[in-house]
Amino acid sequence: LRRLASLHPEHIELSLSRVERLLCKLHEPQRQLPPVVHTTGTNGKGSTIAMLRAGLEADGSTVHCYTSPHLVRFHERIVLGGGEISETKLAALLAEVEEVNGGDEITFFEATTAAAMLAFAREPADYTLLEVGMGGRRDATNAEGLTPAVCVLTPISLDHTEFLGASIAQIAEEKAAIIKPGALALVGPQPAEAMPPIERRAREVGAQLLVSGSDWHAYEVDGRLRYDESGASFDLPRPSLPGPHQIANAGTALAALRALRKRAGAP
Repeated sequence: LRRLASLHPEHIELSLSRVERLLCKLHEPQRQLPPVVHTTGTNGKGSTIAMLRAGLEADGSTVHCYTSPHLVRFHERIVLGGGEISETKLAALLAEVEEVNGGDEITFFEATTAAAMLAFAREPADYTLLEVGMGGRRDATNAEGLTPAVCVLTPISLDHTEFLGASIAQIAEEKAAIIKPGALALVGPQPAEAMPPIERRAREVGAQLLVSGSDWHAYEVDGRLRYDESGASFDLPRPSLPGPHQIANAGTALAALRALRKRAGAP
């Protein structure tokens, strides 16, 4: 990890060229992943992914998961088939990535994202959950060839304005770029100015758009979570994570879980 960090460019230029070059040398593992749920947003990405992963695993699915940052140690970022990647596998993957990269400039996040995709492509699983590091359009998780089944946009607000833009609309446009042709895009609660860029992107690529507050509703009733969508309603325990915003995050995770079940032919 320290050696890979030493290859970090002196000046950050958001671009996919470095990671796509590396992935090409690794035989494009991003094209070989189990069905992908790609998640971006400013707030709630981690908790939404955690709840979606828990729901999928409770349903008997095997899940790969890539998130950042970690809380205690790096291994938390790469969950391989339901468990943190082992020290042995991580060391071997990082050594392979370092050797294939050949000393070229690469950011730490780009290199470790490539390692995660390599791990996920080699191990069978039912689903792959990917969390964007920053933005969307030029994030390493959005390399050419990645074809997500579902794209999730959690609430967007001002963040990383020096890279993503000075307004919520500009930031939303950057984040909405993860929406790909044929994908289902699930949009959590958003400020009004975030929606036009998201809707425009979905139209441009022909993606189906489902939006919180229109296509599903999540709210708290008597200390429990109520989730409603067309033809289905659920009364569930309230999320254990603190904060009222977790109701909305749980709703988005449930919408994604329902969408994946329908995609697999389940009721």
